Amino acid sequence: MLRLSRYQWTVLSAAWLGWGFDIFDGLLFNYVAPNCVPTLLNLPIGSAEAKVATLYWTGLLTSILLIGWSLGGIVFGYVCDRIGRRKTLLFTMLLYSLGTFFCAFAPNMEVLVICRIVASLGIGGEWVAGTSMVAEVVPEQSRVEAGALLHTSSPIGLFLATFVNYEIAGVLLPESPSTSWRYVFAVGLAPALVAFIVRMFIKEPERWQQAAATRKNLSFKELFTPELRTATLSGFLMTFVALLTWWSCNAFIPVVATGLAQLAAKAQGITATQVMLESWKTSTTYSFNAGGLIGALLTIPAAKYLGRRWMFAIYFLFSTFAVTVAFGAQLPVNLQTWSLLYFAIGMTVFGIFGSFTYYLPELFPTRLRAMGSGFCYNTGRLVTAIGPFLVGYIASQKANVLQGTFSILFLVGFIPLVGVLAMPWVIETRERVLPD
Repeated sequence: MLRLSRYQWTVLSAAWLGWGFDIFDGLLFNYVAPNCVPTLLNLPIGSAEAKVATLYWTGLLTSILLIGWSLGGIVFGYVCDRIGRRKTLLFTMLLYSLGTFFCAFAPNMEVLVICRIVASLGIGGEWVAGTSMVAEVVPEQSRVEAGALLHTSSPIGLFLATFVNYEIAGVLLPESPSTSWRYVFAVGLAPALVAFIVRMFIKEPERWQQAAATRKNLSFKELFTPELRTATLSGFLMTFVALLTWWSCNAFIPVVATGLAQLAAKAQGITATQVMLESWKTSTTYSFNAGGLIGALLTIPAAKYLGRRWMFAIYFLFSTFAVTVAFGAQLPVNLQTWSLLYFAIGMTVFGIFGSFTYYLPELFPTRLRAMGSGFCYNTGRLVTAIGPFLVGYIASQKANVLQGTFSILFLVGFIPLVGVLAMPWVIETRERVLPD
């Protein structure tokens, strides 16, 4: 049970909102891509050319987002240890909200790419500041619960992105797909309001203030000293495997859902309407997010009673099972079946991220906590950036785009097994006190 003071709850709430809106802004493009990409490329929405272009640009822009996200996380990790958690959290939230907002006014793909890069830098930096702040403010005995609770804002952010896209593209403007996506992006300005909460009510953690008073010059080389080399490797391996699997799967949920909806409509002898397409995207994404929410909360008992190593091994094994069954078996094309499948994928592939908000801060001392956590989390993301691009590119070269996507995602399902094989290099932190 969480035993937090009012101020500790305020810090957790501010970081929770920041991370939730972080994911909200980061994933908006995936939902609007089927309408946004053809519009900016002057292609008929729903045409064969538009589908291929959407798949290609979804993979490319997701990879670009990941590169910017990675660089932002690494750079702002260093900045966070230099200037503090509060200032970094405030600045990065403003950066990603403004970057997303200006996507609404993009006249072409080039401008959209630039806006997404700006947003991605802030998205990467916010996670580092938020997780470091929560780990340093909450009581020792509540760190795992607080960290997992912090991550629950991630599926909530995806819920919100799905809801906003459906309400705008599926309810308010179903007849205007060429413009509805701009309104979806405009909502991305909302996190800027939350930034003012951070400015008004949050102060720097005492742990950071004490460390800053006696701090030496910071250097990334310290992460590879004999004292920290194993910790850095451990954090990198776990995040790398989880990120590569998650992004390769999640980035294509709207594309897969759209293709399945069209197959279902064809089997019924009808034409898939925009409302039907948005309904499939919404239902499968909600299921994925719900699974991720429950999976994140289940990391609490898994980490506390089984330990971090066993927790990672179990989640990776079940991730392989969930993904390979979904994309390798010949399953019925109906909404209920695929909602259940995406729930299972979310519970495992998405749920494991509930552990990184407390595991990575446990690996590093206060003066290097943000930099170390940011380096592990975002170097892994930088390497995984190639994943969504390859999935999108290879699938787009197939004659049957949907079947091509299924074939690639089936192979993605074996990636978590690499994490299981890496267990000998994983540091167990179950009985550790947060290092100063």
